[in-house]
Amino acid sequence: MGTVWRFGIIGCGGIAKFHADSLRELEAAELVSVASRSAEKTKAFAEEYGCDWTTDYLSLLERSDIDIICVTSSTGSHAQIGRDVLQAGKHLVIEKPIAIDAKEAQELIDLAEAQGVTLSVISQRRFEPVTQHVKQLLDEGKLGRLLLVESGTPYLRTQEYYDSADWRGTIAEDGGALMNQGIHQIDLLLWLGGPVHSVYGKTATMTHQMEAEDMGVAIVKFAGGAMGTIMSSTSIKPGFAPYIHLYGEKGTIKISGQSIEHWTVEGVEAPDSPEAQVSDGSSNPLAISHVYHKAQLAEIMDALNNGRPSLVGGAEGKQAVELIQAISASSLSGKEIILQGNEGADHV
Repeated sequence: MGTVWRFGIIGCGGIAKFHADSLRELEAAELVSVASRSAEKTKAFAEEYGCDWTTDYLSLLERSDIDIICVTSSTGSHAQIGRDVLQAGKHLVIEKPIAIDAKEAQELIDLAEAQGVTLSVISQRRFEPVTQHVKQLLDEGKLGRLLLVESGTPYLRTQEYYDSADWRGTIAEDGGALMNQGIHQIDLLLWLGGPVHSVYGKTATMTHQMEAEDMGVAIVKFAGGAMGTIMSSTSIKPGFAPYIHLYGEKGTIKISGQSIEHWTVEGVEAPDSPEAQVSDGSSNPLAISHVYHKAQLAEIMDALNNGRPSLVGGAEGKQAVELIQAISASSLSGKEIILQGNEGADHV
């Protein structure tokens, strides 16, 4: 076996288990230590995975026997903890979103470059076989010129979900239905459709007692000329699979969760859907498999072994945050927001 990469995890909430389970199954990975504020929870987590633990994440960063840190803490803490990780000279794997603010995301990108370390953002849906196949077809021009991309995250989260932690549902620490839940589909929209030129959006809090939005919709114009739509909500009963629909001059592909709903690609047959469907998390955020986290962590280690950038770097993570911030800015101002170019007065 080649290089064994030694990991630490900061944050021992539900998503941390996806990382720990993945690392346990990867021969080239070893989980050395975890850190979180609650001694009881962190100790129990460490005992389950057979590693060290601490309530002071800064002390974890001082360890010479850790190469890579996975940040799985609350959303609003990602930027500060990420800065500390990078300043310690560790490679950084950060859960989505990279930060709540695109300026903070850029600071992390610049710091990683200055330190000569890898920064990667978890966007595990890019590693699903169906989306990888669709990406290849788009790159090969099999759908022709893209006309329209529709993406949606019609989820359900209960009031109890938001009441379960003080940070949930806050703008500064959670970011709302777009930043917390919808970001995966928005990342796919950008990966498959390309950069966005402008966006017009509306957000609202419709069914929950919370500060951030539980409904966000937007119309986007891609730099390549296509149009797009975004919908993300945690108010849709009973919760449905996230979807992405791609309409090109030569055909149409519709994906719901990991299933192909429609496939019209001239000369190319639809790939097989997975025999066992992985839950989409539409009504329970932890009811998904860690298989694609595992695939992304394996890719990150391969990138490090071969001295190349990982497939999902800081710039990709920043793009999604920038678009979500533009949707919120448009909702506040009632104006279209320009992300590229100099047309109009409103920019981000």
